Amino acid sequence: MDKMPRWADVVLVPLICLAIAFVFCGILIWGIGQSPLTALSIMVNGSLGSTYGFGYVLFYATNFMFTGLAVSIAFQASLFNIGGEGQATLGGLGVALSCLLIPWPHWSVALAGSMVAAMAFGAGWAFIPAWLQAKRGSHIVITTMMFNFIAFALMNYLLVNVLRPVGSMDPATARFDKAFNLPKLGDILGLVGIPFSNKNPANISLLIAMACAVAVWVLMWHTRLGYALRAFGKSEKAAVYAGIDPVRITLYALMLSGGLSGMMAINSVQGEAHRLLLNSVEGAGFIGIAVALMGRNHPFGIVLASLLFGFLYQGGAQLAQTLDKTVHIPREVITVLQALVILFTGALPYMVQKPLERVFAQLAKGRTG
Repeated sequence: MDKMPRWADVVLVPLICLAIAFVFCGILIWGIGQSPLTALSIMVNGSLGSTYGFGYVLFYATNFMFTGLAVSIAFQASLFNIGGEGQATLGGLGVALSCLLIPWPHWSVALAGSMVAAMAFGAGWAFIPAWLQAKRGSHIVITTMMFNFIAFALMNYLLVNVLRPVGSMDPATARFDKAFNLPKLGDILGLVGIPFSNKNPANISLLIAMACAVAVWVLMWHTRLGYALRAFGKSEKAAVYAGIDPVRITLYALMLSGGLSGMMAINSVQGEAHRLLLNSVEGAGFIGIAVALMGRNHPFGIVLASLLFGFLYQGGAQLAQTLDKTVHIPREVITVLQALVILFTGALPYMVQKPLERVFAQLAKGRTG
């Protein structure tokens, strides 16, 4: 059977999955006695109706870009890294130590230091599961999952007993020097005459995330290492026969993945909170899995999927906080709505892909016949 065109796989499959998800979300909202169109209008206006709301969309999307790209690199090598949550948590520790212990002369230098620290801590946290997979045959899903819980426990201990300022009851570090605050997206766009609200946390990390997407594209499709990663993912036996070291490629894939997950902390820790909080990741490591799946493991698709999930997060928050007394959708239902979108767009694309392949095969048969 002929496969469908690449554009259909990258664009059409996710769009159909998204449409199905929205249909089920509409049915759920209608089932609790609310208007799906009114709910959608509130989400769109709250997310896209102002630069304030759109800034939050971009802030959330930045986190998802980092974690989605991280998952995609491991996926290319057929490695399922679900430890992004823990790796991003340790990345936050690296950012905090960099900003608290080193007197950087300028925010740009502090940003460079934070990037190095975040990547090093995230990659270091991924190294142990990678080594266990490569050397001992431990299952990467189990080890990365368990290392999430170890990271949470370690962070809890450090913030309560080591890094918490004296006299503070809040499990968080001291605030960073204001000189290390990252430029807001509104300030950056203002330099070129584009008005944009500064009352949201969107910052220069968005540009770094997009640069990382370009870098991942270059790495995976225009370098020898990227070719080795993809070859290993397609067939380990063939890759070994071609001279690719499976131990080395496993370590490379997971440490690159962990480093990108750690980079997420630049946005949430240094860019927004200006200190390390107990739950600075807020589930972005797990959302990155759905983002990578919906984006078909391609950086361009991941950027688009990140924007969609940023819209869902911000739109869901607006829906929960709406002042419209005619609309009452419990926060638990909003969580279910987000879960439905993740389910259909991230976990069930092959449910749509197979019928589409048959449709394109019939079309091709009709043209040749």
